[in-house]
Formats: sequence, structure tokens, C-alpha cells
Amino acid sequence: MKLVNFMKQTYQPVTCKSALNKINSFLPYHWDLNIYRGCMHQCAYCFAQYSHKYLNDGDFFHHIYIKENIVEELEKKLNSKNWKREVINLGGITDSYQPIEKKVQMMPKILKLLIKYKTPAIISTKSTLILRDIELLKQLNQTAGIQIAFTITTLDENIAKKIEPGASSVQERIKAMRELKQAGLTVGWHLMPIIPYLTGTKTNLIHIFETAQKYNLDYMITSILSLRGNTKKHFFTFLQNTYPTYYKPIWNLYHNQTKYKTYKKQLYELLSQLSKQYNIDRNYQKYVPKKEEKEQLSLF
Repeated sequence: MKLVNFMKQTYQPVTCKSALNKINSFLPYHWDLNIYRGCMHQCAYCFAQYSHKYLNDGDFFHHIYIKENIVEELEKKLNSKNWKREVINLGGITDSYQPIEKKVQMMPKILKLLIKYKTPAIISTKSTLILRDIELLKQLNQTAGIQIAFTITTLDENIAKKIEPGASSVQERIKAMRELKQAGLTVGWHLMPIIPYLTGTKTNLIHIFETAQKYNLDYMITSILSLRGNTKKHFFTFLQNTYPTYYKPIWNLYHNQTKYKTYKKQLYELLSQLSKQYNIDRNYQKYVPKKEEKEQLSLF
């Protein structure tokens, strides 16, 4: 099928050999599922831009590939006698609820399979489209467990619109977190990446921790901006065009190891201080759903 235009991006179906990608790491989950290749959110700091090189395609933000057979492949895996109902991370590379999802509606099918095969999951997103599936999320939570997190790096809508132009607005994300939390789901805040000088100001960080406390979110993950490969080039081009006054300070910081380590140390000390001050849990791992807990509950 030829590329089709949609919201200034193009997308096309592709087939995948497997729905799940095995992850061998320190993370509390070892399976990753990505419905899409490429992401319409166009985040200036996106670490996943490298993934398009395997497709010989350099346009991660405008050429979106949809794994049209992923539902069938996922059921094969979950229906296997070898499947142990381990936690699956949905959208580790690209957002499962990016704008194209509204059109193709893959996630409801994925969630129904997880419910059917009692498989717990983790979802990270920057989109309020997730609310469309709230009833399925509640069912999955009762059946196997679900952990949901929203990425919000600033409460300044003007900054957010520039660094994450395709994502839902900050206030819409906050409202979605509140609604999901009120529905009895585990909801976390991804304060990552923190961009030095731009979103890493003490004022911005304090406001974020205050908001997380106000809505009684379960946990928060924090991390400073990491720049490697295509991400580094793309990010500094973005700064030159959008925030030229920040270009030189951030460039100097990331090209001076001593200065960078000092900044990072001070930033993490501030984050630790704020998490204690606002009683925000930063240990997300204890909120990762465990199938054993659900199985035990089902006995009573």
C-alpha cells in the first residue's frame, strides 16, 4: 500500500515477525510492544529516532509505520503454553496513543487480548486518547493489573507546545491523570527528560511536584536529558531554531563533562529534596503489576 497522508504525516502498514520484543535489562519487565514505528508527537528530545534507521528511513516524525498484523501475532504469543503472563510494556519506543491511533484503533484490540489472557501491562503516554479505553483499562486492572504513566516535563503550555508539538496539552494530560486515578488505576508521572536551564528550573520543578501531590499520584520518575546519536543533532538544531538563547549554555554543558556532572549532581539533589518535601514516591518498581497478586486475589 502507498503512503497515505494524515495530519501532515504519512503512514503505511507493515508486517511484524513478532508482536513482542524481548528486553534483557535491569528493568522490572522484559517484554516490549510497539504498535507503531515512528511517532507523531515530534518531541524535540526523542531518544527513539535511531529506530528508523532499520527501515532505511530518516523521517521518524513524519513517516509512521503501522504493524497491521500485531494483534494476530500477539495472540499467538499469549496463547502459547510457554507464555507465563509476564508484564508487557506498551509503547517503550513510540506512543501507543499517538494521533494515528484515533483512526486505526489498535489499542482496544490489544487490551482485550491482555484481558483475555490475564497479562499485566505498563503504558506510558502523552495523549489523552487513552481515556477512550478507560473501561478496558479498568477491566485489565481487575484481571491482571495495569500501571499507567504520563510524561509531563513542564507546566508551561508555551514551552510544551514547542518541545512536544504533537502531544496533548499539559492541562489535558493532568486532567486525564486525575480521571484515571479516580477510576482506581495506578498512575505515575514521568518527569523526563529534564532539559537543563529550560525545564530544569527550580520554579518549574516545584510546581510539578506540587501538582503531583495535589492529585495524589502514585509515583514519579525523574531523569535528565540524554543526548546520543540522531537525538543530539536534532535537539541542538531545534534549540538553534526555537530557543537560540539556550543553545550555547546547553551546548557548553553537554560538552564539558565536569560542568555536566556538577549540574546533574545538583539537579538530582534538588529532586530528592522535593520528593521528600512533597512526599512523592520515586520507586516506580513497587507499582509494577505482579500476576501472582491477582491470582491470589482471585482465590477469595
